[in-house]
Amino acid sequence: MSFLKETALVYCESQFGLMDGKTTAGLVRHSETYTIVGVIDSALAGKDAGEELDGIRNGIPIFASLEGALDDLLTIPNCYIYGKAPLEACIPHEERLLVLEAMQNGMNIVNGLHQFFSDDREFAAMATQCNVTIQDVRKPPSLEDLHVFTGNIAAVNIPVIAVLGTDCACGKMTTAVELNEALKILGIKSMMIATGQTSLMQGFRYGAAIDALVSQFVIGEIENAVVQAFEQEQPDIILIEGQSALSHPAFMGSFGILKGSMPDGVILQHPPARAFRCDFPLLAMPNVETEIQLIEAMAQTKVLAIALSHEDMTNLQVEATIEDYEQRLQLPTTDVLNDGCQKLVDALAKQFPTLNQIIKRKSLEILPLLQIEPVLMSL
Repeated sequence: MSFLKETALVYCESQFGLMDGKTTAGLVRHSETYTIVGVIDSALAGKDAGEELDGIRNGIPIFASLEGALDDLLTIPNCYIYGKAPLEACIPHEERLLVLEAMQNGMNIVNGLHQFFSDDREFAAMATQCNVTIQDVRKPPSLEDLHVFTGNIAAVNIPVIAVLGTDCACGKMTTAVELNEALKILGIKSMMIATGQTSLMQGFRYGAAIDALVSQFVIGEIENAVVQAFEQEQPDIILIEGQSALSHPAFMGSFGILKGSMPDGVILQHPPARAFRCDFPLLAMPNVETEIQLIEAMAQTKVLAIALSHEDMTNLQVEATIEDYEQRLQLPTTDVLNDGCQKLVDALAKQFPTLNQIIKRKSLEILPLLQIEPVLMSL
């Protein structure tokens, strides 16, 4: 039975393509839950979201306003998604008015902030009046539904790979999503564990927004998500989306991921041209070497490959950085958005022979079709 996606309009005023617009960027690139029909950002109105983000048109228009989007779209979208991820806790007054207007137009609200719209009296009253729903993606489960660490992670006997990073908003989720898709194309049953609001919006079934949990339960929720995915889906590999960085003084996410998942390997995401931590201009970025040392000191695991974020870099600079890291660190390095996931797949296949065997077997299964094709073309 096919799953019918809901249509969604994503609000990202003044932030599309920037750090605080990462939720919108993630949804524009990949969503198993929503068909994105437009993005709201007046600074880029009239442009194509895919072309603006990755240089490839995807048919998702950018609108100047909610009113303009509703006037231009043939039908009112099912959902209005608040697609910004600011450091501030609460949205400003003008953005509140847009949420209310979206509800008045019959749109369900999807919110990824720590500010829960469903607890807001004005929002809740409007949702009831308009017969629409409010989904607070970061709202944690009730206490009785939360999990503490049990040690059951030790029974997971397939590769578990964490995609960690050297900072926030540096491409960890994008690399995890792209790698997950690449592995599935090769015939490997890959499952991704979501650890943030964007990947949960994208539709990944297992995981939790760990930065919204009481710290007592973060490690247990990560462990439970991995164990549940392993037991219920019987995958060949599990990928875990990283949060922030192990070295980042402001956030604890990576500690919980390392402890809860006990990964067999790590792919490290890094933006070489970034001088300071995202949202923290007084904190200099760490280098790749120190982050690798910290990860491998904190967990019984190894960094297997490096994925680069090419922000503020030319293609020549990316190529030079890849060559430098591969020579100096002896780790395969790639820019996933420009060059794909082949190097990451090769690193995993080299480290875990069972994955390599699956890839070879699937290749042999399609070989007869490849042999027949030239004959058919000659007829």
